[in-house]
Amino acid sequence: MKKQNFELKNEKIKKAFLELKRNSPEKLKNRLKLSWSNWGFGMETLAESAARLEKAGIKYMELHGNHYGEDLGYKAGETLKLLGNHGIKPAGICGMFSNDNDLSSNRAIKRQAALDYIKRELEFAAAVGAKYMLIVPGACGRPEAYDDTEFERSVESLRLVADLFVKYNVKGAIEPIRAAEVSFIHTFHEAKEYIKAVNHPGVCHINGDLYHMQVEESHIAEAIVDAGEMLVNLHMADSNRCALGDGSMDIDTIIMALYLIGYNEGERYITPEPLGPGGAPYPAMYGKPNKGLMEELVIKTANYVREREELLLG
Repeated sequence: MKKQNFELKNEKIKKAFLELKRNSPEKLKNRLKLSWSNWGFGMETLAESAARLEKAGIKYMELHGNHYGEDLGYKAGETLKLLGNHGIKPAGICGMFSNDNDLSSNRAIKRQAALDYIKRELEFAAAVGAKYMLIVPGACGRPEAYDDTEFERSVESLRLVADLFVKYNVKGAIEPIRAAEVSFIHTFHEAKEYIKAVNHPGVCHINGDLYHMQVEESHIAEAIVDAGEMLVNLHMADSNRCALGDGSMDIDTIIMALYLIGYNEGERYITPEPLGPGGAPYPAMYGKPNKGLMEELVIKTANYVREREELLLG
């Protein structure tokens, strides 16, 4: 029987991975850096989140970008102490962009709120040693466009603070999000076009998300390989946006693609963010977490990723 198109693409990725494994085994020595995005844990202390990740053997955390005002958000010294107590290092900052702080807004006050927010987060990121900040060009949870100049307004806004990414040595990482949640920048290709338009060395990376990619990309692993060095962080969830292993996502081919681009080297992370299905996930940040369920989610996901990785590399 003739193979389906996605199977042919899978075979191409697998063949290249096996060649890498056979010819350059030293490039597979280091394992992928497993992180976790903590904002989906809702209203719990950072110490509780860190303890959960430590129990699962996770060494990195993507921190909720919660500096929504001058008096709000994590404090650098306290954060480093709490994470250090559990052997965890900050990986990056999960930038949260809503209607209240929208780079593409047609209301100047909302664009200014986004700029002020980025400034606060970058200062914090530098203080804790976070390596990247996720940026959403338009508000998450707003799939309807304001008008036909959103792209241009967003680019213009981000340019105003782009120098700060260089100053603080934090990678600006654009996240494409499915059309059900944002009005523009849905694919890696569109993220690259946006990055090209910003045209600044501080903003030249991509934050991927498997859940969005399964809707918007023609082939997830192929998009990863095509992104290459631009990809700095990859949010992970299964096809149902739940724990890895609970759906039909082809994790093996994704892992192989990551090794093909040398993702296991340097400051690049795979970061589970299993938020569950829905149109606007941001309300989860203010929810009361089911701690038993969260612990099961984290341990199941971490174990599954490591199991598949070792089966491929061992």
